[in-house]
Amino acid sequence: MNSKSDDPMHIAPELLESLEKKGVSRRDFIKWCTGMAALLALPSSFIPRIAEAVASQKPYLVWLEYQDCAGDTEALLRATKPTVSQIILDIFSVEYHETIMAPSGFAAEKSLEDVVKNQKGKYFAVVEGSIPLKDNGVYCCIGGKSAIDIVREVCGNAAATLAVGTCATHGGIPAAAPNPTGAVGVQEAVPGATVVNLPGCPLNVENLTATIVHYLTLGRLPQTDRLGRPLFAYGKRIHDNCERRGHFDAGQYVQKWGDEGHRQGWCLYEMGCKGPETFHNCPTVKYNEGTSWPVQAGHGCIGCSEPHFWDSMSPFYGRLPNVPGFGVEKTADKIGAGLAAATAAGLAIHAVGRAVSSGKKDKE
Repeated sequence: MNSKSDDPMHIAPELLESLEKKGVSRRDFIKWCTGMAALLALPSSFIPRIAEAVASQKPYLVWLEYQDCAGDTEALLRATKPTVSQIILDIFSVEYHETIMAPSGFAAEKSLEDVVKNQKGKYFAVVEGSIPLKDNGVYCCIGGKSAIDIVREVCGNAAATLAVGTCATHGGIPAAAPNPTGAVGVQEAVPGATVVNLPGCPLNVENLTATIVHYLTLGRLPQTDRLGRPLFAYGKRIHDNCERRGHFDAGQYVQKWGDEGHRQGWCLYEMGCKGPETFHNCPTVKYNEGTSWPVQAGHGCIGCSEPHFWDSMSPFYGRLPNVPGFGVEKTADKIGAGLAAATAAGLAIHAVGRAVSSGKKDKE
């Protein structure tokens, strides 16, 4: 990195020129590095380090897919910051991904075997979907091998494994009762592997990119919570950053889908929104180029980034959030109504005071 560069971010000119030749504009690259620094809660001084780390390294990445709906792959294909083509061609060397790779059959499986054999301890493994353990894993097999055998070998030899989506992190919908295939997440399937959990249904691909950028820039994985989730993405409750929080505090709740409160963007708590017990950065990062997210679109959070959400959060519209030790949500309607009444009373007293004062002035 050239510190004497005239670039305002002190990014080496030759690096930017190299990226421009590949079709990545200087402006877009700096904007992307700035966004990554912000997402990871790093100061702006880290932007040149992120730029150099990403441009100078091209880590191998293999993407495994098991019991799922392919929603996380769809999220990857719709990535815009950077685009999926830039992810594959310029940032990572994606050697194996069943959905987007050119080879098939034996040639495809050889691509995976070559990475595991020749890049031991140097590649990233991304796992999408749950792994069935019942009956020796016969419910999900690829190339004549069970998912559990593949994931143990691949994840056991990776520098780090990123479990993307709720199926890969906690078993997701396949693990919902009665869980006929014995589906589990990666951490349970491969206890000895270094796993970072990135739940969501689907995953927000920016969190995946940021996790790898953190590793490339700082040489270590980001700090995680007790569930193995990066704190930069899962360190705060959805409720804390929700744009409807003001309506919650004021006691303004949607009572029925399509009612006046719903049209006005009021709080969805009483419609079963699980934001008060769900940890995720959906309100700040959003989806579709930062356009929107479920609550902004008018649907309550269903807690999809929490363990076993399909069972524990149901019924989605009927059960109010349960937050042990945090009583505000349990009496939200009373507190909100009290605040509203106090505010109204204050305004009334203020109005009376002004009227009395105005009457005195008239007499004078």
